[in-house]
Formats: sequence, structure tokens, C-alpha cells
Amino acid sequence: MFNLPKIGITMGDPAGNGPEITVQALLHKDIYERCRPIVVGDAMIFEKAAAILGHPEIKIHRISQVSEALFEYGTIDVFHMDLIDPDKFEYGKVSEMCGMAAFLCVKKVIELAMKGEIDATCTNALNKEAMNKALAPKGLHFDGHTEIYAKYTNTKKYTMMLAHHDLRVVHVSTHCSLREACDRVKKDRVLEVIRIADKACREMGILKPRVAVAGLNPHSGENGLFGREEIDEIIPAIKAAQAEDINVDGPIPPDSLFPKALGGWYDIVVAMYHDQGHIPLKTVGFVYDRELKKWKEVEGVNVTLGLPIIRTSVDHGTGFDQAGKGTSNELSLVNALDYAIKLAQNKCNL
Repeated sequence: MFNLPKIGITMGDPAGNGPEITVQALLHKDIYERCRPIVVGDAMIFEKAAAILGHPEIKIHRISQVSEALFEYGTIDVFHMDLIDPDKFEYGKVSEMCGMAAFLCVKKVIELAMKGEIDATCTNALNKEAMNKALAPKGLHFDGHTEIYAKYTNTKKYTMMLAHHDLRVVHVSTHCSLREACDRVKKDRVLEVIRIADKACREMGILKPRVAVAGLNPHSGENGLFGREEIDEIIPAIKAAQAEDINVDGPIPPDSLFPKALGGWYDIVVAMYHDQGHIPLKTVGFVYDRELKKWKEVEGVNVTLGLPIIRTSVDHGTGFDQAGKGTSNELSLVNALDYAIKLAQNKCNL
């Protein structure tokens, strides 16, 4: 057991479904056979989650330092942060109290990882509105988890990777307007993301990664007929990467690229903007059952690449509409834990 990686899991926004899916994920016994999980959050919230899910036998073990953790199946070690006033707490509502709690949990898990007390971090969803309302008086603003990690690890070059099994996508830009995203397609940034993508695959144990780069414009610009970004920025970046011995192909029109990637032609795809990468991943990862009128599968992992520490995350939001009902699906968190474990193991072997 002592050789298993320690994985820090954040609570997410406590008004959302993060605590419930965390308890559900940690009911999978094999998780404890592959890692040593520690939850960072308010223990009271996890006691409520266990009760909502009908699992009173689950023990919530409050700890104030990692060395106190038991790492026993049936017991959830919670690095307790006294963040929630039970008299003010309400599920499914945007709350500054809950936004600040989610932020402080992320900050704490980063601190533990930077100190080497845990081997990887795994985050549940936070609500950006709630967090930024809470942080505004302090003069802070973050677009999301990725930017928090970048600030508190002092990282300048990073990108988001989404993964559903062996379909992986990294992004040249993420949280910005579509108009601004087009302006961010520059040779240096595209080359930077190609390099990060290649390195990430190697860190996952893929010895000779096959990288594909999506075009920005319809038909990848059709030789300048529908835009010049491919000619002026993307192709020069690809040629520069090829000169560095990176096995990279493109630019490929995304409507044909993603079917090829699903078919195993490539190990990772470089997308030019947020929705270009997110839509294909969520189309295959989020499966809705029309007859039962509920989500059958909610799978996918968000990984921040380029950091000095490992960060994976669920690939969905806070689920305010399901919070407190015990109906949320934990598959995305289980997938995120799988990736965190794999990355931590590979990092130890490098």
C-alpha cells in the first residue's frame, strides 16, 4: 500500500454534486487498491453526502495533516477545512460562501502537491460565478481551475487536455470569446501546444506519439480561400515541430480529423479553440438515455498539462440541478482518478 500514489481530491462547490460523486467514486473498492485517496474539503458536507446516498456505514475521518490519513476502504479521509456554515448552506444555489470554499480547497490541494505530500491532484467542479463573487473583494479573478493552478504553481506555459479513453484533445485557447480565440492562433502558441501534447503522451507511456493538428477555418482554409490562418500561422508551427522530430500531421479539417482520431489514427489532437475540442469529446462521453430520460454515462477527463504537479478533473459542471438528490453519475470522477493514478505512476518511473 505504501507504494501507491497519494491522490488529493477537492470537494468542488459544496452546493453542487462534487461531494456526492466523490463518495460514490470512493465506494469503488479498486480505487483503494490502486491509490491512496485524500479528500480536501469540509467534513460535514461529506457526512451529508454519505447520508443522501444511503451509505451511513461510510466513515468520514477528519484529518488536519496527510500523515493522519488511514487509507482504508469504507473510510474517507477528509483533510478538514472548516468552511461551511450549516445554517447558511443550501444545495443548488450560487453562494459566495461555497465559491470561496471551493477556491480554498483548490489552493490547499495545490499546496500539498507542491510540498510533495501528495503525488497528484484531482478536482471536482467549481462554480465560476460563485467563486469570483467571493474573490472580487480580494482583487482576484480566475477563469477556472486551470488559471488557479497556473498562478499558484507559477506556470506560464500550459494547456488543457480533454480525454475520453484514448481520444485526447489539447487546446490552443480555451476560455475566451470565439473572436479572440481566432486572434490567438499564432505560430508560437500552436508550436508550444504541439510540444506540450507530444510530451504529455510520452508521460502517459506512449513512446512514439502521433499528433494531429486541426485547422481553424472550414476545410482548413482551402489554400487561403476561407482564411489565411493555416498558411500564415498553423503550417509554419507544424513544420517547426517536425523539424524537432515530433511526429505531427496537419492542418486537418476537424470534421474529418475527429473521426480519424476516434479510429485510432492519432494519439492526441491539437484543437484551435474551446468548442472545437470540447464538442467531439462530450458527444462520445456524455450518453443520454431517451427512454429512461436520464444520463446513462457522463465520462471524460480534464487534465492540465505543463504544470510541475499533476492535475486531473471531471469533465462536467457542478450539477446544481442534481445536487442533494443522490442521482449524479460518478464515472467522470472515476476516469479522472484513473488518469491521475496513471500519470503519478509514470512520473515515478521517469
